Amino acid sequence: MGLNGHFTKRDLELPKHRKIIMNAIELDLKNDKNILGIFYGGSIGNRNSDLYSDIDLRIVVKDEFFEEYRLNKKQRAKNWGNVLFFEDFPWATYSVVHYDTFMKVDSFYYRCEDLQPSVWLNNIKIIYDNDSFLKRLLEKSTELSYIPSLQEVEIWRTKVFAYLHEIYRRIMRNELYYALRCLDDLRLSLVTAWHMELGYPPNSFGDWTKVEGERSHLYDWQLKLLEEWYSNREPDNILKAMNSMIPEFIRLHQILCDKVKLDVDSEWIERILKKVPISKDFM
Repeated sequence: MGLNGHFTKRDLELPKHRKIIMNAIELDLKNDKNILGIFYGGSIGNRNSDLYSDIDLRIVVKDEFFEEYRLNKKQRAKNWGNVLFFEDFPWATYSVVHYDTFMKVDSFYYRCEDLQPSVWLNNIKIIYDNDSFLKRLLEKSTELSYIPSLQEVEIWRTKVFAYLHEIYRRIMRNELYYALRCLDDLRLSLVTAWHMELGYPPNSFGDWTKVEGERSHLYDWQLKLLEEWYSNREPDNILKAMNSMIPEFIRLHQILCDKVKLDVDSEWIERILKKVPISKDFM
């Protein structure tokens, strides 16, 4: 939308531009004998894309040509439209391409052995499938559901502890941007736990995709808490926001520990929390 709250002309033309690029992608890749499969993930795979959705493209290549195609990823993307700029690393197996039509394509290259059944693959849109490999992969993936593991919960809680301690350290050093970054990471850690509690695989850490907006899995009360956990650069406000997250952490910690049969160890938790200025009302 524009600043006045209305879609701009460019915004309204995005579906047309997406269709043009997707047609170019499919025409180009389907005619390549070294490509074994093509599918879309992300919002296209989930059938909930909007005007601003990326095109999450996945390309399965014959083993003997994989490295050649990976090295040629940027050149290949130029076949699909007028490139504005690239956003990726030379050594990566993916390329993130921004086109002059404001469309964005995330293209990932795989060998067959790289793809295993996963909850992340239970909603994909298959475009081309040599030997039904992708069909079998999708069938096996749809049988899976997400359950947090003991290791995930253990990593999650120790990162929460680390962010709590680091917020205080950075405030005491007057490194307030650093403290705010840690506060943001703490907030996202609780979003991760909400997803685990609800049975949704959490985003990779640092990714706020679909936390807000129409495609969010969160309840209104959770989104309201996220707003309340915001802070400016004032040290007292940063500590206040940090403190306000503690009750929800305690609740989530109990629930997730119960799920994976992990000892809560309340005395240990209290010792950790007391290393920073935590209100006694939360203990």
